[in-house]
Amino acid sequence: MQKHVLVIEDEPNIIEAISFILSRDGWSVRTHSNGVTAVETVLARKPDVVILDVMLPGKSGYDILRELRDLPETRDLPILMLTARGQTKDRELAERAGVSHFMTKPFSNAEVIEAVRALVAPVSDPP
Repeated sequence: MQKHVLVIEDEPNIIEAISFILSRDGWSVRTHSNGVTAVETVLARKPDVVILDVMLPGKSGYDILRELRDLPETRDLPILMLTARGQTKDRELAERAGVSHFMTKPFSNAEVIEAVRALVAPVSDPP
């Protein structure tokens, strides 16, 4: 069964790159660019994984992450957070908010594919 990823990112080049590499790897990719409506979009689309940018129009990725972690239906949803600011404090903030994996831009195609696959591996490989 095809896995679904929702990319919440507002930078067209990043959206295009991630969509291309994940689609080529067999993922169904949907995108969203607005921080304000990101949580309701996640709830409506029910992705297997979310790739979430930190800096979005209307609401930060950290706020979106906290909101998703507060909801029972998205508490355990794998979330890969992307940021151009990879300082320790940014990573710690994401970890405190409940991020599954944290990655800094620029990233390699292989890093994204590896991280996304790893996030769904426990779900797709039953004991």
